[in-house]
Amino acid sequence: MNILDTLLGDQGSGATRQLGQQFGLDDTQMSSALSALVPAIAAGFQNNASNPQGLDGLMAALGTGQHQQYLDPSALARPETAADGNGILGHIFGSKDVSRGVASQAAAQTGLDPALLKRLLPVVAAMVMARMSQHVSAAPAAGTSGPQGQNPLGGLLGSLLEGGGAGGSGGGGSLLGDVAGLLGRLSGR
Repeated sequence: MNILDTLLGDQGSGATRQLGQQFGLDDTQMSSALSALVPAIAAGFQNNASNPQGLDGLMAALGTGQHQQYLDPSALARPETAADGNGILGHIFGSKDVSRGVASQAAAQTGLDPALLKRLLPVVAAMVMARMSQHVSAAPAAGTSGPQGQNPLGGLLGSLLEGGGAGGSGGGGSLLGDVAGLLGRLSGR
């Protein structure tokens, strides 16, 4: 099961409902927003983890951060959640311009207000990081050995990108390409 399915499914429904209430979105709108934002965030993580320094930084953050607190729906409304999420976005996208571009593309895909999606994006990034942290902390129990020689996020990042949008809507693929293009253009400056 990919992370989008997890956030939309039974495990994430409390958080999804909380976010919907917090941002004034019904279940359908919240599902649409997550289906647009999660693949873009996943692409940012994939891009960041594709180099050793980015992967090391991500693993350190997952191992030492307090990200699993965002699995608790009540934590999502706290101002520090958005602040932490903005820090996460800064690491994975490297530029506020990319975050703005992601929100704009998600708005075009969903019909939701880009300003609302800009405010939602860091909270969703914190939720994704929480799920990744949960996965990494469970990895040793699942038989992941030799963290120095292996990328314990390899399978997780693949599952993050798997399926693109909810229900297999092919919209995620083009968004991933657009995010990759944004990342490439902005990092080339």
